[in-house]
Amino acid sequence: MTHELPQQAPGANRVETFGCRLNAYESEVIRGHLEAAGKSGTIVVNTCAVTSEAERQARQSIRRLARENPGAEIVVTGCAAQIDPARYAAIDGVTRVVGNEEKMQAGTWSDTAPPAIHVTDIMAVRETAAHLVSEFDGRARAFVQVQQGCDHRCTFCIIPYGRGNSRSVPIGAIVEQVRALVAGGYREVVLTGVDVTSFGGDLPGQPSLGQMMRRLLALVPELERLRLSSVDPVEIDDDLFRLIADEPRLMPHLHLSLQAGDDMVLKRMKRRHLRDDVVRLVERVRALRPDTAFGADVIAGFPTESDAMFENTAALLADLGIQHLHVFPYSPRPGTPAARMPQVPGDIRKARAARLRDIGAANLESWTVGLVGRDDRVLIEVDGAGRGESFAPIALEAGPAVEAGTVVPVTLLGVEGGRLIGRPRIRAAA
Repeated sequence: MTHELPQQAPGANRVETFGCRLNAYESEVIRGHLEAAGKSGTIVVNTCAVTSEAERQARQSIRRLARENPGAEIVVTGCAAQIDPARYAAIDGVTRVVGNEEKMQAGTWSDTAPPAIHVTDIMAVRETAAHLVSEFDGRARAFVQVQQGCDHRCTFCIIPYGRGNSRSVPIGAIVEQVRALVAGGYREVVLTGVDVTSFGGDLPGQPSLGQMMRRLLALVPELERLRLSSVDPVEIDDDLFRLIADEPRLMPHLHLSLQAGDDMVLKRMKRRHLRDDVVRLVERVRALRPDTAFGADVIAGFPTESDAMFENTAALLADLGIQHLHVFPYSPRPGTPAARMPQVPGDIRKARAARLRDIGAANLESWTVGLVGRDDRVLIEVDGAGRGESFAPIALEAGPAVEAGTVVPVTLLGVEGGRLIGRPRIRAAA
């Protein structure tokens, strides 16, 4: 996924972001550092390494930016740059390459004689510093980093080598960041990280993710909407389950790091859950809060995946009605165990991914139709459209323009073009 910020005036700094919500948050930190350092006209490409396609897109973007902006300072950072800095330093037009730890340090951007490659050992990093971000350009919701890195070693994943081991942001710093964002007008905050459900294991007292969220909501009562990024199906703690049941400010939407729905594939991936764990989780959450919607990341065509194994995944997604699917054809990452396993042919991977996307589209359509006639509250993002509490896509019916970032109570009238149409119930909340 590419997060390209709006076109900027000549001489302005530009940050182009690939990949996850954490990268989007970090890009805003980088933007602040550039401004503080008095930079002008610097172009930063914040890369992703989750798939080979993500890297290909980043390299293509770097070359395009170099052609369109001859002589500009072009800095490449992010996971792909962290893992293979020399490859990115060799691209014509790249001024320098900066590692994932270094990109978050103000001194990196104010250095008057920076090295061409400034990338250190990410595995040696033991703490994650908090960074105050006051605004997110072009976005109605704000992201807050609560955790960084991952201690797990799934056989398909290269990300720990780009992000390092798991480390958490202290609760006080999270509260301070959220307070600042709410004071700046943000109505919804998304807590993000690499392995969010591992939050707190490295902090004094080892607070859980649910305990941190409970304290955050108590200490920032003015926060209207709190949302989680991707969570591990077997690491949701009891405090988080209680919040799901009792806290209306926690949005009814969980995105699962699922990856597959077949036990053998999950074992070969070295995931920490099995198929039945996911079924039990979804059933438990829906019993606590029936309006909860689910998203999931799924890999199609993992090495050794047979037709029967794939059908298990397809059936799980259909049976559970997962509404928001992110499907990726398996992409071999050099240096990972899965890259050395017997590979599924590329055309089969693509066909399986297309089949899973079709299941996701059918789930989403059936679910959105079932919401017609209900009430919701939509956070307007752009052109009178946004997301409801369960992340349903909603557009307001024709009427006066509504400013992005506004939360509008609506009654859902029908579905047009894949989006629900909402009629405002009362004047939009300012």
